[in-house]
Amino acid sequence: MPPPARTISPRVAAACDALEAGSRGRWRWLKLTLLAAGIIGFYALCAWLARVDLVRLVEGLPKLLFWIGQAWPPATGELPVILLRTAETIAIAALGTTVAVLLALPTAVFASRNITPLRWVYHPVRGFLNALRGIDAFVFALILVAAVGLGPFAGMLGVALHTWGSAAKLFADQVESASLDTVDAMRTTGATRSTALVYALVPQLAPVTASTALYLFEFNVRASMVLGVVGAGGIGQELKNSMDLLDFARLATILAVMLLVVTVIDQASGALRARLK
Repeated sequence: MPPPARTISPRVAAACDALEAGSRGRWRWLKLTLLAAGIIGFYALCAWLARVDLVRLVEGLPKLLFWIGQAWPPATGELPVILLRTAETIAIAALGTTVAVLLALPTAVFASRNITPLRWVYHPVRGFLNALRGIDAFVFALILVAAVGLGPFAGMLGVALHTWGSAAKLFADQVESASLDTVDAMRTTGATRSTALVYALVPQLAPVTASTALYLFEFNVRASMVLGVVGAGGIGQELKNSMDLLDFARLATILAVMLLVVTVIDQASGALRARLK
């Protein structure tokens, strides 16, 4: 006959459970402590690398207040020039975004795993788009100034190249997350793959694609405002000139115009994007 099974008393079982729970609690506390120490150490290293110095900030506040005082009242004598440079900035953003979107739409097809006609180009195209996104428009403009000369054309090309990578990546992600049930249903009726994609997938993605393009335009207007620092045209050149000359009254006018333009464009673009949803 087999030996009788040993039974564990409730008291012993409760003690074992308490020990196990205590062990789990200590291990959880240790993990939280290590995580907190890691986060604190990371930000301490960041503060050291960024040379954060609150004493210098406090000491510099009187100088900042003096500059703000010098900026009032804003100088409006060169307002026509400032408005012209602002119009250049908007033109840089508009043309750059449009060129980028036109290039991104076909590129997104090859960067979408679920619809690409050539699967072997998926990873190379994705890598190319990551390279474009990884280089800022400011850097592109700095390089292109040497190629095409000073002026807004270099800024427009810089915006277009960087936005091409960003737009195509966003469009491709939207395609990959879209449902292809309607496409498959059209294929069963005898439609070709390209026809099914045009009539089933494009209407599904058109609103979100247009909304993304408008958001990129908003972003590029703000980004284009500093391209003039490297000679790529726009209001950034006037901003740099005012800073170099310590002309704070003129600088205040430039900042006010920039703020007004960005606010108007953001509001108008936001309203359009809301209607596209």
